[in-house]
Amino acid sequence: MRNFKVLVTCGPTWVKIDDVRVLSNHSSGEMGHRIAEEFLAKGAQVTIIEGAVTDLWSSSLVKVIKYRFFDELEKSLNLELKKNYDYVIHAAAVSDFQLARPHAGKMDSSKPLTLKLVPAPKLIDTIKKQAPQTVLVGFKLEPDLKVSTIEKETRGLFEKSKCDWVDANSLKGGYKGFIVDRNQQILAKVDSKKKIAKALVKLLMI
Repeated sequence: MRNFKVLVTCGPTWVKIDDVRVLSNHSSGEMGHRIAEEFLAKGAQVTIIEGAVTDLWSSSLVKVIKYRFFDELEKSLNLELKKNYDYVIHAAAVSDFQLARPHAGKMDSSKPLTLKLVPAPKLIDTIKKQAPQTVLVGFKLEPDLKVSTIEKETRGLFEKSKCDWVDANSLKGGYKGFIVDRNQQILAKVDSKKKIAKALVKLLMI
C-alpha cells in the first residue's frame, strides 16, 4: 500500500440561502477521518477535502483542503482528480438540493418564507469521467436500510456513478455499515464507523 495516493472527501456541504444563511446537514466528517487513519497506517499518501466538520481530527501526514459550500467542494474535487489518485473515497455528505435562486443580501426574518429547491448536480457522477483509472468508493446513507433493500438502494451508484465499491449505512437502531461490491455481494457488515473503515481498507488491499 505504501506510496498509493488516496483522496478522501468528508463532512457536510453548505448551499446558500442568502448572504448569512445556509442549508446544511448533520455529517460530522468522522467516517472520512477513520478511513484516512486506516490508509495512513498502511503507508498511503492521503489528501482530504473536508467540509465544516465537527469531528476534530488532524494529522501532520495528511494534506487537508477545506471547503464549506457546494461550489467550493466541486472546484477542489475537479482540481484534485487531475492528480492520478489510486483511490477516491467520496464520503462527503454532498447537498442533494440547492436553491433555484439564492437571495442577495439578508432576507427579512419577520415574514413567512418559502424556499424553492432544485436538485443539485451529482458530483459523484463526474469522478470516473475525469479519473477513469481510480478506484471509486461511494456512500449511501438511509435511515432504515435493510439487507433486503441494499441492492435497490445502491444500484444507481454502480450503474450511473460507476462506483467500484459502495459503503451502505443505516442509523436506525444504532449504526450498521455494509460494504458492497459491483456484483452486489455484501463483503462486510459491521456496527461502527471505525470497523467499517478498517474493513474497507483491508478489502481494498486484497
